[in-house]
Amino acid sequence: MSTVLEATPPPVNGIHSIHSAAECTQSAQAVQDALYVLSGKWKLPIIVALSTGPRRFGELQRLVSGITAKVLSKELKELEMNEFAVRRVYATMPVTVEYELTAYSQSLNSIIEALRDWGIQHRARILGKSKSVD
Repeated sequence: MSTVLEATPPPVNGIHSIHSAAECTQSAQAVQDALYVLSGKWKLPIIVALSTGPRRFGELQRLVSGITAKVLSKELKELEMNEFAVRRVYATMPVTVEYELTAYSQSLNSIIEALRDWGIQHRARILGKSKSVD
């Protein structure tokens, strides 16, 4: 009679983490869903640009450096579809259109903060390496 010993996975950051296949699949699906909704390089910068209040299309295009009008329009529609932003049309002459974040968009605050912090850390690490090579 032989005994098979299961290897314990190495700790990640000092924490042992054992997940079932179903939990791993569920986690992977959740991450895929989040990446699908926030895909591309423009959605989060648009959300950050809107974080200080409502903006007109032209203002957004100036704030989000490098984005074309066509791409901004597409991204804003997707943000509306996913309930992160609303489009408000005012009956002025000429018509005024503004975009504003929804209360639901605040659910992204911790994600944006974590990405910002990681980005600062990563940039410092990479720039630090390139300076030490010189």
